Amino acid sequence: KSLANVTIPEGVTTIGGEAFWECSSLIAITIPKSVTSMGSMVFHGCKKLVKVYCKPTTPPTSGLHSFEENASGRKIYVPKNSVNKYKSAKVWSNYKNDIQGYNF
Repeated sequence: KSLANVTIPEGVTTIGGEAFWECSSLIAITIPKSVTSMGSMVFHGCKKLVKVYCKPTTPPTSGLHSFEENASGRKIYVPKNSVNKYKSAKVWSNYKNDIQGYNF
């Protein structure tokens, strides 16, 4: 519950469901290029989460409610050339207004 900034190490391929569920201090997270899947509700209830840096060029498969109940104004930064992929991908499309391109 006291984690504020997390960088998941390169090489991790899966983030399990509810891994950071209701992590009340989490402000920013960096997801490495190696992640291909995330479980349901992985960041659900992280009420201070405002910055998600998601480096994979292909949107990881994601379970439902991955980014529900985050901080107001939360942004999900993805590789600039992948913005449209993320905005149209299953589950990610629910957060299309929060997705922005970023140069990693």
